Amino acid sequence: MPKREKVMRMSVELPLWRALAGYRVLTMLYAVGLFASAYHEYDRPVVAIAYYVLLCAWTLATLPRVRNAVACTKRFLAVDLAIALTGIVLTPWVVTDHHIDRGGPTLPSIWTAGSVLAFAIKGGWRWAAFASTPVAVANLVERGRPARDTVHNVILVWVASIAIGYVVEVARASERTLARALEIEAATRERERLARDIHDSVLQVLAMVQRRGAVIGGEAAELGRMAGEQEAALRALVSGGLVPVPRVSYDAAEGAVVRTVEEPDDTAGPVDLRTLLVPYAGARVSFAEPGAPVPLPPGAARELAAAVGAALDNVRRHAGPDARAWILVEDEPDEVVVTVRDDGPGIPEGRLAQAEGEGRLGVALSIRGRLRDLGGSAELLSTPGQGTEVELKVPKAPKDPDVSRGKAEKR
Repeated sequence: MPKREKVMRMSVELPLWRALAGYRVLTMLYAVGLFASAYHEYDRPVVAIAYYVLLCAWTLATLPRVRNAVACTKRFLAVDLAIALTGIVLTPWVVTDHHIDRGGPTLPSIWTAGSVLAFAIKGGWRWAAFASTPVAVANLVERGRPARDTVHNVILVWVASIAIGYVVEVARASERTLARALEIEAATRERERLARDIHDSVLQVLAMVQRRGAVIGGEAAELGRMAGEQEAALRALVSGGLVPVPRVSYDAAEGAVVRTVEEPDDTAGPVDLRTLLVPYAGARVSFAEPGAPVPLPPGAARELAAAVGAALDNVRRHAGPDARAWILVEDEPDEVVVTVRDDGPGIPEGRLAQAEGEGRLGVALSIRGRLRDLGGSAELLSTPGQGTEVELKVPKAPKDPDVSRGKAEKR
């Protein structure tokens, strides 16, 4: 079945840009309102009106510029800051001395903070500190002396913009870390899936060729020896292969982007698990099933059946050709339980851990790995001399991929 690519976007930065756009419009209206309410305090109201016309036109025309980091260019930031500084410097020339003495607002008022915040969101705390400095100087020049309220406002803008810039930098770093973790998880899951398929096919064929070659002898023995070497090399690659380098795209406009390859959703409806397990029954394998169908999603049914097949392969390889096995299917209200039991010699204590250390991952990948991906579990009970029992549990409700991936997708 064809695979599809899933794109997950993660960004805490985009809401900041949206908030900034709203802030600029609101503070523009606020500045115009302040002018209208204190019109009598302006010596040159015509100059003030011309400035506010420019301010309104610039704010509304440049709203797309504060949509994301890519649109917010350095040239835009420079012009935006220049308009704010021009309004501050013009204030003593267009207002009365009384307006300045009583601590009246500058022409752009708190609209200036929006220009500084754009620097902070775009470039972090260093850009914020750079933009705050000329604003502080312009405010001190406008007042003519370092009055308490002026110093207070300057420090407030300075600290707030630097703090927001720092938060943006931390958020970006966190997004990159999360994107890398999600990509590594996806790559690891894909490697485990391939390892299961290889174990169920190629590795077992190579092992059979090695055993049969040793029995036949002659040229077949040499062929078996080579197959054994290839089996060992392939097991080492499967168990310790490198995780592919994360394919993460960092788009400043949309935040961190993670692309993962996923299997398509099953749309054919549920499958009766019994039809997939019946072929395993034989002269030495007994199959006990419920009288009614055992429906499962197609993907879950196939993986559970493959896990049962892997368990039976272990019976044939480790319990001997004369060992008997039993498959029991139980349809519980919330889950399906399949038990595979044999009457072989059992597994010595510590043998599974030793096998994983040697790169033999039949139980770890072909059985437990499959069940883990389905949100289920696999329990193995074995007593030396009394056989082995593998209990496989799969929930009927499909596993939610968003939970396992950290619920990181944002649109």
